[in-house]
Amino acid sequence: MQPDFDSFPSRRTFLAGASALLLAPLASASRVDPPADKLRRFCYVGSISAAKAVVPESTTGEGKGIYLFEADLVTGILTYRGVAPDLANPWWIAINPAGTTLYAANEISTKPGDTSGSISAYRINRSTGALTLLNTVDSGGSRPAQLSVHPSGKYVLVANFSGNSLVVFPVQSDGSLGAPTDVQHDTGAIGPQTPSSAPPGGLQGNGHDRPRPHMIHADVAGRFIVSADLSMDALLVWKFDAEKGVLSPSGNPPALVGAGDGARHFAFHPNGKLLFSLQEEGGTIASFNYDPATGALTPRQTLSTLPKGYKGTVYTSEIVVAPSGNFVYTLNRLYDSIVCFRIGGDGTLTKVAEEWARGSFPRHIAFSPDAKFMYVCNQRNDEIATFAVNPATGALRFTGQFTAAATPAILVFLP
Repeated sequence: MQPDFDSFPSRRTFLAGASALLLAPLASASRVDPPADKLRRFCYVGSISAAKAVVPESTTGEGKGIYLFEADLVTGILTYRGVAPDLANPWWIAINPAGTTLYAANEISTKPGDTSGSISAYRINRSTGALTLLNTVDSGGSRPAQLSVHPSGKYVLVANFSGNSLVVFPVQSDGSLGAPTDVQHDTGAIGPQTPSSAPPGGLQGNGHDRPRPHMIHADVAGRFIVSADLSMDALLVWKFDAEKGVLSPSGNPPALVGAGDGARHFAFHPNGKLLFSLQEEGGTIASFNYDPATGALTPRQTLSTLPKGYKGTVYTSEIVVAPSGNFVYTLNRLYDSIVCFRIGGDGTLTKVAEEWARGSFPRHIAFSPDAKFMYVCNQRNDEIATFAVNPATGALRFTGQFTAAATPAILVFLP
């Protein structure tokens, strides 16, 4: 059933409350009382903060940097605790497995006149949640779209969307980043400008003009690295030398998605043998069998993330697999929905639920550590919406909780 849009506060009304929070004197994160028990957990929100952000689909960045919140795991409520200022557009963040260091992909360089992006490393005070900047390095290409930390915690992997580069950074003993150990560039055929799976009337297009890496992430074991290239409409698999920090071709052919559909993000199943890819321009989710011994991807199934009969433009944004491994969720921007697919015992996907994101242009989705709640970053509403998760059916129930956060791009919990 379509939610009652009239019950949602207007942007002006909502932003009045949001501004009151964000413009109030900020309590220093270093003075925050640590969570008293396991029922609370810190989380971080990266924001689109640059006044001249070149994100084509975004409004002007209004964020102030990386926000710190404390989550009540009983109620799902997020309480604002402070901000680590960063006006270089920290729109993607990741935390190392030990929970001691946070890494941010900044769209804009901190060097005057430099057109490349940058990557920042922050030490995390686990008692207070406070971030201390360790260092900032050149990302090795313009517009770093995404980064991830290798399971070993020894490397940070970066995908530069406009710079067509995949970069491996070594992690130093203090958590800071060293000079790259490897830089690779995508090569191969470019897909068509018109997405083959797009709904009728859609005008989406991110420029299938040259290779554009959009995501990079290790498999569960860390032996292989998978990267998604939006313009090549493909997933590429690389061998990874964990001693040298070097990528090399795996020998597997690119795993192709629909022509022109634009592979954006992907997510591994907890069993490490299934991978789900989200296509930004085609509005589809594609599933693959994954062989952890060889890195080979074999296509299984492709489904639309949109309702039957939908017409118009859509940009999908994020995909996440429930920790239980029973469901996978995707986000549709412009249609502004969260879609739930059940993962069958044989890996087959079935669409089972759809929920309004309670905001405009949902960009990121994250589970609470116990998977009882789901948080959606609604970029154009400057807010994060909280949903309760039904673990049996995968259905979502809006809790009525909105959390103010200026142009939020990603939310990550402290492990």
